[in-house]
Amino acid sequence: MRLGAHISIEGGKFKALERGKQINCESIQLFIRNVRSWNDKPLVQKEIDDFIEKRKELKNIWPIISHNSYLINLASLDKEKLAKSHRAMLDELNKATLLEIEFENIHPGVIPKQDKDLITKEEALIQISNQLNKLILETEKSKVIILLETTAGQGEGLGHKFHHLKSVIDKMHNKNRIGVCFDTAHSFAAGYDFRTKKQYDEMWIEFDDIIGLKYLHAFHLNDAINDCGSRIDRHTHIGQGKIGKEAFGFFINDERFKHLPGILETPKENDMKEDIMNLATLRSLEK
Repeated sequence: MRLGAHISIEGGKFKALERGKQINCESIQLFIRNVRSWNDKPLVQKEIDDFIEKRKELKNIWPIISHNSYLINLASLDKEKLAKSHRAMLDELNKATLLEIEFENIHPGVIPKQDKDLITKEEALIQISNQLNKLILETEKSKVIILLETTAGQGEGLGHKFHHLKSVIDKMHNKNRIGVCFDTAHSFAAGYDFRTKKQYDEMWIEFDDIIGLKYLHAFHLNDAINDCGSRIDRHTHIGQGKIGKEAFGFFINDERFKHLPGILETPKENDMKEDIMNLATLRSLEK
C-alpha cells in the first residue's frame, strides 16, 4: 500500500507535496478549494504550474486524492442547497482536472433530519446517482475518478452499507469515472468488523460480491474511538482505538492493494509529528 496522509495546503497547494515528501509520504490527500464556503476563487495559472512542476519533481508521490467540501450534499431536497452542492462539486472536478489529480473523494450524501419522512434512502441514492451522472457529463474530457467514501452512518447519512454504494455505481453511465474509498474507522463504526483475519477476508468477499473489488481505489486509514457498529464518526491514532494495531497489518500487507493509496486522517498539529508517528506504526506492520 502507498502510505500517506491528508496534508495542509497552507502557503500554496504545491506545499502539500513538499510537506508530504518531508514526512516520507508515498501518496497524499489535500483540499483544493475552500471547504467551509460555497464560493471559491478560480485557480490562477501559476498555482496550476507550481503544482504540476512540483509533482514532476516529487514523482514518487502518487496517486493524489482531493477531498471535496464538507458542505456538498447531493442528497439534499432543498433546491438551493442542491444547486450549490452541484456547482461546488463541479468546481472541485474542474480544479482537480487542471491540477492533474487522479481522484476526487466525496461523502455520498445525507438526508437532512427534517426530510427523512419525505424521501427514502433508495430515492436519495437515485438522486445522488443522477447528480453524479450530470457532473461526469459536464466534465466529460476529465479523467478524474470520483471516489464514494464509506461512511459511519451517523444520523441519516448514506454510504455506510456496501449496497448503498452499489446502488449508486450501478446507475452510473460512465463507470470508468466512479470508484470507492474505504475508510477503516467509518466502516468499523458502520458495523463491519475486520479485527481478525477471518473477519477481514469475509468482509472483502462480501465487498467483491456486492460492489466489486475493481471499484476499490483508495483507503483512509484511521482507528476508531467508538465500538464496532456505534455509527459514530470519531477517528484516533493507529493502534489507540477500538480497531487496534493488528488489523491495519491486514490492509497494508494485502497484495491486492499494493498500489493503492492509504491515507491517514488522524488528529494532528501543524508540525505533523502525529502523522510521522502513525506512518511509523503502519510501516512497523509491513511484512
